[in-house]
Amino acid sequence: MDYASRQSRLAAEIRNKKISCLLITHLPNVRYLCGFSGSSGALLLVAGRRGHSLTFFTDGRYTQQAGDEVQGAKIVIAGKPALFAAVERALKSSTEALGFEAEYLPYASFQQLRSLTRGQLRLKPAAGLVEQLRIRKDAEEVERIRSAVQLGSDLFPAALSAIRPGVAETEVAAALELNARRAGADGMSFETIVAAGVRSALPHGRASRQAIPASGFIILDYGVILAGYCSDMTRTVHVGPISAEHRRMYEAVHEAQVAGIQAVRPGVETGAVDRAGREILKSAGYDAYFTHSTGHGVGLEIHEQPRLAKGQKQKLEPGMVVTIEPGIYVPGDGGVRIEDMVLVTDSGRQVLTPTSKELITL
Repeated sequence: MDYASRQSRLAAEIRNKKISCLLITHLPNVRYLCGFSGSSGALLLVAGRRGHSLTFFTDGRYTQQAGDEVQGAKIVIAGKPALFAAVERALKSSTEALGFEAEYLPYASFQQLRSLTRGQLRLKPAAGLVEQLRIRKDAEEVERIRSAVQLGSDLFPAALSAIRPGVAETEVAAALELNARRAGADGMSFETIVAAGVRSALPHGRASRQAIPASGFIILDYGVILAGYCSDMTRTVHVGPISAEHRRMYEAVHEAQVAGIQAVRPGVETGAVDRAGREILKSAGYDAYFTHSTGHGVGLEIHEQPRLAKGQKQKLEPGMVVTIEPGIYVPGDGGVRIEDMVLVTDSGRQVLTPTSKELITL
């Protein structure tokens, strides 16, 4: 990973924002900037006129890990919480203002920050600076995401083999997650969703002890983390004989999902991508049953910018990786969702998820 370039671009950005010192505490942002993957650490970026310096703070539990992973930053193993050590260093940096990640710093930590600075530093909220760098993935990030997507896709056949009437949703999720670990995944991107029968009408129906019924839809929504990067895919299958109405629901979602993918290209507003699929569902009479946004960015975190939703004006750019995942959810009956990950390219888009979207009946 080109950490030096990331650090330089962030230093230039905070200079533009009239911030000479930035405290980074959100761990995915820490990892993006210097490579540290542990669970406790903070970065302090000082950007002066002649250059910038970056210092990483952690505690003794991570001495070896920090030495192995951290790049482009001085490492300080502190005998106190990383936040405290970073602020003490900021107080010595001859800066007047300290930027902080307002969207991630809890109020109690902010109070501590204010107490530590003792009025000597002006605290300046600086939201989204690192995230705006992360929104466009570089070539190495894309390859890591591609590998995570492929691993997730490879798990799908085994997940299908675990599905049969009477088996608990949690058993299907457990088989999928065990296979993910055996295949080398760092972990799951989020709590696995297995929602069967009437529970498939729950957009986020996490696996429960409910048994899979003799007939109905089953939504499988899961992702893996590989080398720090997430994947996300959803497929909906049907157990038992499928009614004409259920088949119509599936075909409507399939058509909407394809329309959303085809709308992805540089310069298109994310709201327009959402609208492309939503109009298909509206024409089929299902618009009232599509209750969430069309998609989101994916990278070091499972939910990143951009957001593909009604009214969103942000324009797609090459290097963005997004999900396209329209759905229909009919209470008391069932639901359908189909989701792929899509890379925005210079000329259009590339679907990263290789798994077939044809209706599977079991």
